Amino acid sequence: MAPSKQVKYRLVFKLLGILLIVLSGAMVLSIGWSLYYEEKDTLIPLLASIMMTLFTGLVLYYFNRHENHKNISIKEGYLIVSLTWVSMSMLGALPFYLSGAIPAYTDAFFESISGFTTTGASILNDIEAVPHSILFWRSMTHWLGGMGIILLTLAILPILGVGGMQLFTAEVSGSTPNKLHPHLRDTARRLWSIYLGFTAMQTFLLMLGGMDFFHAINHAFSTMATGGFSTQNDSIASYSPYIQYVIIFFMVMAGISFAMHYFLLKGQFRRVLSNEELRFYFSVIGVITLILTIGVFFFHQAGLEEAFRLSLFQTVSIATTTGFVTTNYLQWHQFLWFLIFLLMFTGGCIGSTGGGVKMIRIWILIKNTRLEIKRLIHPMAVIPLIIDRKIIPQNILTNFLAFFLLYIMLFFAGAGIMSLFGLDFTSSIGASIATLGNIGPAIGNVGPVDNYAHIPAAGKWILSFFMLLGRLELFTVLILFSQSFWKK
Repeated sequence: MAPSKQVKYRLVFKLLGILLIVLSGAMVLSIGWSLYYEEKDTLIPLLASIMMTLFTGLVLYYFNRHENHKNISIKEGYLIVSLTWVSMSMLGALPFYLSGAIPAYTDAFFESISGFTTTGASILNDIEAVPHSILFWRSMTHWLGGMGIILLTLAILPILGVGGMQLFTAEVSGSTPNKLHPHLRDTARRLWSIYLGFTAMQTFLLMLGGMDFFHAINHAFSTMATGGFSTQNDSIASYSPYIQYVIIFFMVMAGISFAMHYFLLKGQFRRVLSNEELRFYFSVIGVITLILTIGVFFFHQAGLEEAFRLSLFQTVSIATTTGFVTTNYLQWHQFLWFLIFLLMFTGGCIGSTGGGVKMIRIWILIKNTRLEIKRLIHPMAVIPLIIDRKIIPQNILTNFLAFFLLYIMLFFAGAGIMSLFGLDFTSSIGASIATLGNIGPAIGNVGPVDNYAHIPAAGKWILSFFMLLGRLELFTVLILFSQSFWKK
């Protein structure tokens, strides 16, 4: 086997510069809200944040502009993606920090990476006191991170060329994405078009329910990215049932593979209805909602419609890793919030904006376990694992099993580390799974009515790393810590 080539760092920095220039352009939108609401105190900090991000991007690009970007290796793809998400979070923290909305940079970085990774874990104690322009940027980090800024760049810039496939693969590591068009740029455009269309549709429907445009677009950004940042201190609890049902619908849509949305729009209904992951996704939501509804109805004396709505909302919110809340589910019967905790180990479908383990991995584990029992009974039989009428190769199954094992190991490691920082057992396991799964609210002192402000600074940096691991599906980040990665 020929030795792997050395990483071309100049190429890495050139493409990182391009992505940061795109990020600075996204920041400009917050200026409009600063002017509209006459928030003079945020105008200079926002301009400074834009200029610092743009300057960093231009410097990285200018000094490496002659590097050939057409041949990006998989090594460089992993490195560019990881550095991009870290850099975005570092520079994306500037509006929070420079405006004084979040005085400590550690907290500002935590809020920023929580936004870009669509986790929704917050350190803000009074969200409604934060200026509108900063809240908009906070929601914008969700929206950019949901579909992915690299995918956005592929959609709007032809500069990455054929090498963009390596970045696309690295950003959605482990998910074997469906290409909707032979040309990657067209695939990116179609995915972003669907994403933008859903966002606009939800914004309109929320405004029909009485939300003004500002709150509607912020919640649409957070919903479609399965992020969960709200502009209200009580999240979605004080809004009408109509608005809650609208958000439920779009959370469900955001948790479905965007490839399925595309096939649905193309009229390929049979392909959508026969998808095993999609059927399992709806089965999990249906079963858990039913159990929670019965429990809330009988144990907490709620009306049937209210019990159903609260149960459906929390089931969908946690299963899709969105993290919106309409009630303090920790006040429910212990068995009910235990079910919610189990949901934190699921996640949306492959190819969605949802985080977590993903439904297809869980379904494959279930089917393979059933097949193992058959193989024990019939040791001479060859019994393949079939999903959607296709045999799953052994290497894919091994990858999924390794992912799941590593995921559980990291969960326990995170819980152990949080306990060292003084968190109680429930809060430790809650903080670990909620950041690794990009969920946000969890159980214990990081539950639906609490936040992460009380966690020590070192703990916040570790949880920030967990958010990045979860968003990039573990291997994209962890491969950088492998000695073989850096060998020539």
